[in-house]
Amino acid sequence: MYFDGALNRDGAGTGILFISPKGEQLKYVLQLFFKATNNTAEYEALIHGLQITVTLGIKCLLAYGDSKVVIQQVNKDWECTKEKIDVYCREIRKLEAKFYGLEFHHVPRDDNVAADVLSKLGSKRSIVPPSVFVQALNSPTVKMEEEPPTKPDLVPAMGQHVLALNTDWRSPIIDFIKNNKSYPKGKEHEKLARRSSNYIVIGTELSRHSASSGTLCKCITQDEGV
Repeated sequence: MYFDGALNRDGAGTGILFISPKGEQLKYVLQLFFKATNNTAEYEALIHGLQITVTLGIKCLLAYGDSKVVIQQVNKDWECTKEKIDVYCREIRKLEAKFYGLEFHHVPRDDNVAADVLSKLGSKRSIVPPSVFVQALNSPTVKMEEEPPTKPDLVPAMGQHVLALNTDWRSPIIDFIKNNKSYPKGKEHEKLARRSSNYIVIGTELSRHSASSGTLCKCITQDEGV
């Protein structure tokens, strides 16, 4: 896997290129619609590349990037001193546990041209070829700060009842793909397995991939679609 991040006046983007042992290629472009630096764009590329790899069921991976800072940090040769970078490093450590073999290697920029071209397509918001998967990210993959505490006025008053319904159709698919949740064998298990094969989980988002068009479509809840 080759990865790269790009930042210019138009925005930020990342590029990811997978090459199988047989020479088959998968190309991904991520458009970052949030404030990012060169380093955070590189980390977004690496994290999403690892997440896609896990989704595809790949357990051994060689990852190549031309950012010496990122490669040295994930290899623990350099410390992650800045708070935002430290959060990204911790996310990498979580993903490492999902592999049997994972290596990070630094390569010269001239050896990372393909990923660099993809990242520039994302940062410049250029038209992406049909053979390339593309996704827009509106927020960072990692949480930069703790969630605020629940407000007291959101707690039901005495005598009131709140009925919570799990209407998010995406949850079973995400559990099946990302969390390796075990379901009883049978028709329901087979049905969910077939259905999940059409989807990819990137971060916490569920997307449906189209082999014919090479695009990723973000999946939303029924309420969001109204």
